[in-house]
Order: sequence, then structure tokens, then C-alpha cells
Amino acid sequence: MDNRQPTGPSIASGSPERFGYEWSVYSGLRPEYEAQFRKWSTPLTPKDWAGRTFLDVGCGMGRNSYWPMTYGAAGGAAVDLDDRSLQAARMTLGRYPTVAVDKRSAYDLGYKDRFDIVFSIGVIHHLEFPERALAEMVQAAKAGGRVLIWVYGLENNRWIVSVLDPLRRALFSQLPIGIVHHLSLYPAAILWAALRLGFGRIEYFQLIRRMEFSHLRSIVFDQLLPKIANYWPRDTVLHLMQQAGLADVRLTWVNEMSWSAIGRKLPDAGASK
Repeated sequence: MDNRQPTGPSIASGSPERFGYEWSVYSGLRPEYEAQFRKWSTPLTPKDWAGRTFLDVGCGMGRNSYWPMTYGAAGGAAVDLDDRSLQAARMTLGRYPTVAVDKRSAYDLGYKDRFDIVFSIGVIHHLEFPERALAEMVQAAKAGGRVLIWVYGLENNRWIVSVLDPLRRALFSQLPIGIVHHLSLYPAAILWAALRLGFGRIEYFQLIRRMEFSHLRSIVFDQLLPKIANYWPRDTVLHLMQQAGLADVRLTWVNEMSWSAIGRKLPDAGASK
């Protein structure tokens, strides 16, 4: 991991303004998002959220804070950097006043020993300094609280890393975001047709084969837009969690393409910060 301190443009690494555009376009709350959330947040179950406080780091449109509230969570905070993401999150979470929607960087959350569950879904792998964001998350959790991340896996994604990811870095991540959104229509259409012809045997492709085209396009767009996208093997994800001082770390293979990792904060974790 990089030991440089995040300064200046590094704070925005992970493209919050580009994801903000995404959440301004795709701000609807789809029923299938719950099934996705429950996989991404494995091994937590609905009962694990009941009565708990949480912090959602990089909340986007707020959908991953919405489901814990339906499970009986006590409330908490959902944070992001882009104003469009925050506006969409406030609409999504409007019925839950105990969830504060705040503008905060993952590198400077400003919480200490506060939340029962601190989680980040699909964000850490887009950051230039993931270990620093995770350290902030650990600090925000109560002693004995749990910290969870969901990230892209390298396993079964090597074809993306070797073929598609170089194209994203060289072209799509450099283009104006409105143009990227328009262009996403074409690979989404190709993928839509390929899925119906039987392309893809792993669990993830079985999942997206059942999606409506607009949902599939939003996923393709999400893959094309970021400046940074890391695909980590299991050992790297495990090391990231252990390096943050988390105990009882458990990793779950999600959809045969990604990792959900959860650990418990020890009483002295983050004490030196």
C-alpha cells in the first residue's frame, strides 16, 4: 500500500464528481437493490442491523443505508463528497430522519468510537489511498463494532483487468462524463445480447441476465466512469483488513467476482490516531 498522504487532488481520487453524475441519472430505488445489498454485506443478516447505528462511507444515492433502516436499524450517517450524490441520498432516505446525510471525505470522516457498524460498498477499491480510508472507518466504529467493505475481486476478473480496464483508463476515464454515459449504451447493448445468447456461466452473469436493460446499462456505465478501479485478490483484501487492526476478519466470495470482508474493532484499535 502507498504511504503517501492524500493531499489536493488525491482527496477526490475515486471520482466522486463522476459518480455524482451517475447517481443524478440513476437515482431510482429498485427492489432488486435489496438482494444486491444483502450479498454485498454478507455475512450480516437483517437481524444484525436491528437496533444498531451505522456509518455508510461513500453512500451514493443512499440505497445501502435504506435497507438497514427497513431492518430496524436505529439510524446513523451516510456520507459522500458530491452534492448530487448527497441530494439523491436525501431523497432516498427522506423517510428516515435518524440518518444524517453529510458531506465528508472518506479520508477525513471525523468520527471516533461512534457506530456499531461501519461499512463501504463499492468505494474502497476506487480510492488512491484505500488503507487510509479504512483506518478512518475503523476509528469511527465503536470498540467491538464491525467494519465491512465490499470490493472487486481479481479472481474471475483477469479478463477485465487485461483487456477492458486498460481501455477504461486510457479512454473512458478521460472523457467528459456525459459522453461516457452516452457511449455506455453500446457496450450495454452488446452485453445484453450476449447474455441472452448464453454468455457467462459464473454466478454474476446469471444475476445480471435477469436485469432490465436500464439497470444493466447503469452497471456498464458504473464500470466505465471511474479514474481508479482496483481488482484485488483475496490475500490483498485480507491484508488490508488485518493491517487496519481488525480482528476476526472473515471474507466471503460474492457472485464469484468480488469480496465482502468484515472484521471486529479491538478496544485499542485506532488509539494512536
